[in-house]
Amino acid sequence: MSHSPRFRYEEVADFVAGLAGRGALRPGMRAPSLREISTQQRTSLSTAVQAYRLLEDRGILEVRPQSGYYVAKAPPALPVPTTTRHSIRPAKVELSGLMLDLLEHASDDTLVPLGCAIPNQRLLSSSKLDLVLARTARVKGGQSNTYSPPRGEMSLRLEIARRALRYGQALSPDDIAITCGCTEALALALDAVTEPGDTVAIESPTYFGLLQVLRAKRLKVVELPTDAVTGVDVDALGDSVASGKVRACVLASSFSNPLGCTMPEENKRTVLRLLAKHGVPLIEDDVYGDVHFGEERPLPFSALDTHDNVIYCGSFSKTLAPGYRIGWIATGRHMARALETKFATSLATPVLTQVALATFLSNGDYDRHLRRIRREFAETLERMTRVIEQAFPPGTKVSRPEGNFVLWVELPEPADTRVLFAEALEKGICFAPGVVFSASGKYAHCLRLSGGHGWDTRIEKGLRTLGAMARKASKAGVR
Repeated sequence: MSHSPRFRYEEVADFVAGLAGRGALRPGMRAPSLREISTQQRTSLSTAVQAYRLLEDRGILEVRPQSGYYVAKAPPALPVPTTTRHSIRPAKVELSGLMLDLLEHASDDTLVPLGCAIPNQRLLSSSKLDLVLARTARVKGGQSNTYSPPRGEMSLRLEIARRALRYGQALSPDDIAITCGCTEALALALDAVTEPGDTVAIESPTYFGLLQVLRAKRLKVVELPTDAVTGVDVDALGDSVASGKVRACVLASSFSNPLGCTMPEENKRTVLRLLAKHGVPLIEDDVYGDVHFGEERPLPFSALDTHDNVIYCGSFSKTLAPGYRIGWIATGRHMARALETKFATSLATPVLTQVALATFLSNGDYDRHLRRIRREFAETLERMTRVIEQAFPPGTKVSRPEGNFVLWVELPEPADTRVLFAEALEKGICFAPGVVFSASGKYAHCLRLSGGHGWDTRIEKGLRTLGAMARKASKAGVR
């Protein structure tokens, strides 16, 4: 029986596929460059390109822009966390006492840092930003030793508006006010559209910092069931706002904390129509939008809004400078009230850091920095997921975010991560127990792990130790 002759590019493709099959090239590893493989196989560069395109079609290789070809990663074996059902009745925010413990221990650098979602200084462009800050202090130090205008420095607001155009937001600098981090932005937004005693609809689980703000404002909440992939349950949101009791809604744009979910664009449009119909403003938290692993940044709600019903909140704390405490808010028609509240609480945001950050954004350094940390965070979460698969108890579920740098882990019940948290601290490990992400003490069998410090042997060892502890707790619970 005769066989069709094989093309040279097919032979090259089979050679590389064989390397992957034998483990010489492992999932996630960078493949030899086109020039390297053409030299090794004594073939032309165009033949190497054909071979790699064939391997892409087979799902063996994947290309990463401006980085090269990598061996495709096998999908995680663990299922994603389940969606918890909730009552749509308004309730007071009950904060777990573990929240303060977490914040206290998260800053302890002797512990394995799996707790708070703060990027490691090693991963941030600290040295470049420090140089910009020092130069700004030398050249404009005198001018910067004053109060900022009510909305913040024009140069920074202009750079933020320019960046917003890239993902569909038509903002002018006057639409933006600079805040002391995204926490202040959220607080100003809530003050602009609610009064003490009002009810706010939120994702569940949700960022524990938001829960603190809601409690401080004496607001009630409706916790909405949230899918680990597609985000908040739109039907549950509809039932909630139809009750007439909800005065505002707070949702993450993309890669929410802690689930890492991103609502499909069509769902976002449905949410916007639903909220506009019932006159419920949307407060949008988009602190993780720039940390996307895919080719394009997902569109925020505000880029899709046609009803002037979204208050947008952003920050550089998760991508560049957590210590600078620079965030911003685009309030639409609520700007006057937001500025009044800011004047009464923090008065102004420091000028020097605003000017330095504006310079950093304008020279292209931020975009280069984002490309680097996106790769690092994506690879870190991938490695963490593989260790969780190997070391955690059977029945564990883990989120699969397409951006940010946290993982939500659901342990098989009756595991109690409040107990595990105390035991882990004794072993020198810090993580975030699930109950701090709920207004009503849910998720005791869940935990959040931060990949903000990147990957090293200390992180891997800490994860494996934590997994062994979880296995032991799971077996004890079965008995």
